[in-house]
Amino acid sequence: MKKILLISLAVLVAAGLVTFMVIRQQSGYTKVLTAKVARQDLAMVVSGTGQIKPKTYANLGATAMGRITHLYVKEGDHVKKGQLVATVENVQQEANVHGQEATIAAAKTDIASYIAAEKTQQANLDHAKADLEQKQLDWNRAQALYKAGVDSKQTYDSAKASYDLDVASVAQADAQLNQAKANTQSARGHLGTQIATLRANKNALDLTQAIAPFDGIVTNEPVREGETVVEGIQNTEGSTFMTIADMSIVTAEVKVDETDIVNVRLGQSVDVTVDALPNKTFKGHVTLVGDQALLRSTGVATSQSTSGTEEAKDFKVVVTLDDPSGDLRPGLSCTAKVTTAHQANVLTLPIQALVLHDPATDNAKAKGGAAAGAKSNPVQGVFVAEKDAHGKLRAKFVPVSTGITGATEIEVLSGLNEGQEVVTGPYKTLREMKGNALLKRDTAKPASGSSGS
Repeated sequence: MKKILLISLAVLVAAGLVTFMVIRQQSGYTKVLTAKVARQDLAMVVSGTGQIKPKTYANLGATAMGRITHLYVKEGDHVKKGQLVATVENVQQEANVHGQEATIAAAKTDIASYIAAEKTQQANLDHAKADLEQKQLDWNRAQALYKAGVDSKQTYDSAKASYDLDVASVAQADAQLNQAKANTQSARGHLGTQIATLRANKNALDLTQAIAPFDGIVTNEPVREGETVVEGIQNTEGSTFMTIADMSIVTAEVKVDETDIVNVRLGQSVDVTVDALPNKTFKGHVTLVGDQALLRSTGVATSQSTSGTEEAKDFKVVVTLDDPSGDLRPGLSCTAKVTTAHQANVLTLPIQALVLHDPATDNAKAKGGAAAGAKSNPVQGVFVAEKDAHGKLRAKFVPVSTGITGATEIEVLSGLNEGQEVVTGPYKTLREMKGNALLKRDTAKPASGSSGS
């Protein structure tokens, strides 16, 4: 029994010595995560959420009050431009049109009779003028014979009276002709008024019919046959028969955060995913970038908001899909990822490796502490893991200038070379790290991507 106790004691002492040596060896070391600086293609992406919308759509509203008599299409139906899609009761409007057409027919008959009267009066005038010519000859002959003493004074007076009577008859016939022409002209004027009234009546009849303004698909039909609809008045919206959308050109209307909108430009390529179609990605391009900030909570433009509170804002971005699918429907939720910049085969490093650090604090620490009241002058850079002359891994701060930012990587413009190992975490350790610190790679929790070990 005593022998067993001695052996157990010896094992415990040996284990304690090993633990002590390990702890002593690791004292002063900082466990860190690392990654390698590598070359790859890098894209800067801005995301926004919104919904699918057709570029062209129209809400067909009621333009006449009445009961819906027919709905010729239903939701999901395809329609052609000019197609009749709905009608409202139109008994009064049809009666007005038929009555006016009868009035116009009667007016045309009256005009025909006035034209006939014109011709009659023209004939009477021609007859009176012929008689006047004859009486003119008789009057001239009577004057000559009377002066020669051949005819009597009675014959002379009779010829003069006949001539004067025909002059009056011609004047009377001419006046009657002018009156007939005036009657015809007046009747034509009334006919023009009647035609204008008919046009107005036909327009009122047309307003009882809803016509498709373009080829498209019926996306909404909130009414049913037999319901009564009313037209809009001033600021009051009228009833809506249906919404017709032209799905040949489909857009994604999304909202982009105000901090990202400065990078979005017309024509940039976009990948659009739709929640209802998780396995499809639609290619598109930016066709509109809004210039009015929208409040995130209400969607109201800041210029129209009366609230004085500050809150997050978004901007509207419209993306036109290059090859829309027949599965798309207006209103489907979507996410658009706009590629605002792209660089091929550039030097990159993980974003989390970047820190703001003041190298002067490292020098001050090496000399026994920073001077009181010294101003900090931090610069952007990374801690590179390099071995010193004794083969120990140490942190060396290197200032770095960067370019475009990807999802997890950032472009390196200067300061690093391909293959260098940089410290990427843990976050708290990285923020408190000082230059020349002893490092130990944390193999139990490797960094994502390629990492040094």
